[in-house]
Amino acid sequence: MSGMKLNFSKDEIAKRVEELAEEISSEYAEKEESLVVICVLKGAFVFFADLIRKLKIPVEIDFVRIASYGDKMSSNQDLTLTKGIEGDLKNKHVLIVEDIVDTGLTIQDLVSYLWSYDPISVKVCTLIHKIERRMVEAQVDYWGFRIRQGFIVGYGLDYAEKHRQLEGIYEICTNNHMD
Repeated sequence: MSGMKLNFSKDEIAKRVEELAEEISSEYAEKEESLVVICVLKGAFVFFADLIRKLKIPVEIDFVRIASYGDKMSSNQDLTLTKGIEGDLKNKHVLIVEDIVDTGLTIQDLVSYLWSYDPISVKVCTLIHKIERRMVEAQVDYWGFRIRQGFIVGYGLDYAEKHRQLEGIYEICTNNHMD
């Protein structure tokens, strides 16, 4: 892909998703209470779909949507919940599935929001655990890949709604911002 460098291939992603599913399944296998897996739209939908199909435990699913990037390459720190929880989380375990934890602001706000529904626990699973621009302490219990820096797209991650369909995860080269 012109102007992009492959960071993680389709096969590397599939292997890591399977490992995460094993880890999550074993942690929740003996718990009596339900596990509700919540997808953060739009970026996490590909990862979420692959992950829940690999889980070996029964789960309920729900979706939230938080807008924070728009068509920019960095968060504007103005988080907007555009779709909230529809199901009941009371006395259930909650697992948030996110595409990327970057500044930590979105996940911090989302975890706080979900605790207001009185669950037993709230954990976070992110595809990309990025530390370069971390602004607050961020809860990340499971992650697919840890990266230091760079703007990435593919496998659900986008830039201005483009590149979500790519099977791998690519870094947009800084000398070609695609503006």
